[in-house]
Amino acid sequence: MPTAWLISIGTELTLGQTVDTNSAWIAEQLAAHGVRCAAHMTVPDEIEYVAAAIRRAAEASDLVVISGGLGPTEDDLTRAALARATDDSLTIDTSSLEHIRAFFEKRGRVMPEANRTQALVPSRARAIANPCGTAPGITLHLGQTPCYALPGVPFEMKAMFTDAVLPALRAASGGRVVRTRLVHCCGIGEAELGERIHDLMQRGGSPEVGTTAALGIISVRINATTASVDKADRMLDKTEALVRERLGVAVFGRDRDSLASVVGEQLRARDATLSTAESCTGGLIGAQLTDVPGSSDYFLGGVISYANEVKRDLLDVDESILLEHGAVCDGVAHAMARGVRRKFGSTYALSVTGIAGPGGGSDAKPVGLVYIGLASPQRIHVIERRFGSAAPRSVIRTGAAIAALNLLRLELVK
Repeated sequence: MPTAWLISIGTELTLGQTVDTNSAWIAEQLAAHGVRCAAHMTVPDEIEYVAAAIRRAAEASDLVVISGGLGPTEDDLTRAALARATDDSLTIDTSSLEHIRAFFEKRGRVMPEANRTQALVPSRARAIANPCGTAPGITLHLGQTPCYALPGVPFEMKAMFTDAVLPALRAASGGRVVRTRLVHCCGIGEAELGERIHDLMQRGGSPEVGTTAALGIISVRINATTASVDKADRMLDKTEALVRERLGVAVFGRDRDSLASVVGEQLRARDATLSTAESCTGGLIGAQLTDVPGSSDYFLGGVISYANEVKRDLLDVDESILLEHGAVCDGVAHAMARGVRRKFGSTYALSVTGIAGPGGGSDAKPVGLVYIGLASPQRIHVIERRFGSAAPRSVIRTGAAIAALNLLRLELVK
């Protein structure tokens, strides 16, 4: 399988001032066309670093894709670095210069002289037309390795990659395709999941199987590389079936499914409704539910009961429980779920109360302690979760919201 190295250029990237989203998108596109991304490199706006990165990438891979450094300012050095890496000189590409002038003329402006720089390309290279902006791309070979340099502006880069790079990849692939499927899981630890499917994850297997974990959701990634889409899909179907068999109820969906969208479909299928009472999560459960189009079919609304007075006055939480045990206990979660279900007349209700930190914890009730309640027509059930006192506030809150939705999901699949 051919390999690619991706180079992202910009001091703002190396300093962490801007997040590089281009490389992730490019890598995904390459994988879909049978090219494995072997490395991501991020280098500052310094010509020595950029030229060295280009030479190293060309020696180590079958394809190099660069993003960034093609603007009109002094710190846009990709053109010069390509020339240095190939022992070439820069020359004006007249068609690019005409395109840049026309870009400004269409907007009733005169092209600044600085933009003339953007029409420079190494003499043995070819310019790539930019349909969205002023910065043309550049394509050339470093030895036998094709190299594409594209602008760092994401929408410009994506358009040019689609127009110029993908056709070349398709022609070089000989019809080989890579198809990917994600199987999403919740309520199982990464180590346990890995043990259950360890034989499917052996290096060199076909299809390739790996895992990605993020805030309570573990995704099993299946990559099939074959000569046709139909054959790849058959391989994915067979492996997905094995994964589902091994992991059982921990699997909640695949590909673009989210926990909230799956819970929503389960509620819709039962003609059931949901309400929420949130304290430490501050509305995150409701936000995840309403991120799904059509969620008004089943989500009635919620109460953000942050203060004890709101828990007492709106959700009918007995003040004696609050005084004796505090707001973070199973009794309060129980009462919140019961109270919000009554308030909204919903089929189901979720409640969350906990300590998100960084302060407010104690030995008895540390930061990260959360109680989640679920009220159904049959019962009210409360679970305790501990996300760890060192976990950031955002992790605790998001983890609690995910755990609450998963509790409801498991109730609905019984």
